Amino acid sequence: MENIFTQEGAQTFLNRLEKLTPETKAEWGKMNVSQMLAHCNITYEMCYENKHPKPTGLVKFILKVFVKKYVTNEVTYKKGSKTAPQFIITDQKEFEVEKERLKNYIIKTQELGAAYFEGKESHSFGNLNSQEWNNMFAKHLDHHFTQFGI
Repeated sequence: MENIFTQEGAQTFLNRLEKLTPETKAEWGKMNVSQMLAHCNITYEMCYENKHPKPTGLVKFILKVFVKKYVTNEVTYKKGSKTAPQFIITDQKEFEVEKERLKNYIIKTQELGAAYFEGKESHSFGNLNSQEWNNMFAKHLDHHFTQFGI
């Protein structure tokens, strides 16, 4: 698993991101490239911005007990994995805007570093260690970058 907290690891994702164009086609799935970038940005919005409601009650319990391990382990996502409702993007997005946002989030995450994320509370899963944060960020990006052939 690539370490998104290191300069080298973050640069690997930034290099892949630069290979995308507005015309890049998905090898599977329903999203176009701009929607995919917006979709990837949601993970970072949940980390850095207060724009998504936090799950409560039974939903939070299910996320922590059943989904957390799947999202934070090192096992790559399979093609066609189920998408959580808050991550579904159906409207059109501006490619350059979403690409720049994702680039800035990757850089911010690397600059904050692993120590910042050690024990930090996740929007959906409670407190995570830095390895779990890394896995969540890195495997999500890798999954969708692979989806678009980069």
